[in-house]
Amino acid sequence: MNETKRNHAVIYLSHGAGPLPLLGDARHAEMLDNLRVLARSIKRPSAILVVSAHWEAAKPAVTVGSRPSLLYDYYDFPPESYEITYPAPGDDALSAEVRERLARNGMDCGEERERGFDHGLFVPLKIMYPEADIPCVQLSLIKGLAPSAHLALGSALAGIDRENLLILGSGFSFHNMRAFFMPDTEETVTANQEFQAWLAETCSDPSLTEDQRRERLARWESAPHARYCHPREEHLLPLHVCVGAAGRPSSQWFGPTIFGKAATTVLWQPA
Repeated sequence: MNETKRNHAVIYLSHGAGPLPLLGDARHAEMLDNLRVLARSIKRPSAILVVSAHWEAAKPAVTVGSRPSLLYDYYDFPPESYEITYPAPGDDALSAEVRERLARNGMDCGEERERGFDHGLFVPLKIMYPEADIPCVQLSLIKGLAPSAHLALGSALAGIDRENLLILGSGFSFHNMRAFFMPDTEETVTANQEFQAWLAETCSDPSLTEDQRRERLARWESAPHARYCHPREEHLLPLHVCVGAAGRPSSQWFGPTIFGKAATTVLWQPA
């Protein structure tokens, strides 16, 4: 059982298409506005723990190091995409506490000293906190992508004793790559919207118990059009970590259109 002080700000956000949000792409204008609103909506974090859809490991792993590099984990973008900077410091004390909290909950957690921050971290945070002066630690997903494992991962993180910590799940609530580049039809628009509505209800409905909320997410494939929106679930599972970490209904959800698709961003204010 967690020794939990559920007092963290928690955000799940849709981080858009590669580096395009930082390159002036008009299809990401609502996303930029949304992220700036989020940054103003919470107290400035003392540190940020990011769970990115772009890192999977055999067991949970955290970044370690005082000044992690950037990992430009995208391809065939303009040269300036590979010159983006975000020199946020690491936070080894936070990395150690993540490992300790996971160990208390029966989860082994590794350290990663070579891997840099991927674009699931530096793209949204460059918009939210452009000064890059807030310490950041990145935490991997777990290979196999089991929903229950990621809910449990979030529950373990809830016990971290750090004032003004922001736990940030960085994914994309719609991630059908083929659909991004095909014309929309009435059917596909409806499918996209109905899945986003299900996510919003699941995260925000105060009539759901936390067990019910977790059960819905554990069985997310039964949601309307779930596999159309997520042929592979790595961009959804940061939400599971967030729900586990928050342990309460969300405070607010947003529905920006990103890269032509309805998307979901969810905020849990500190309890």
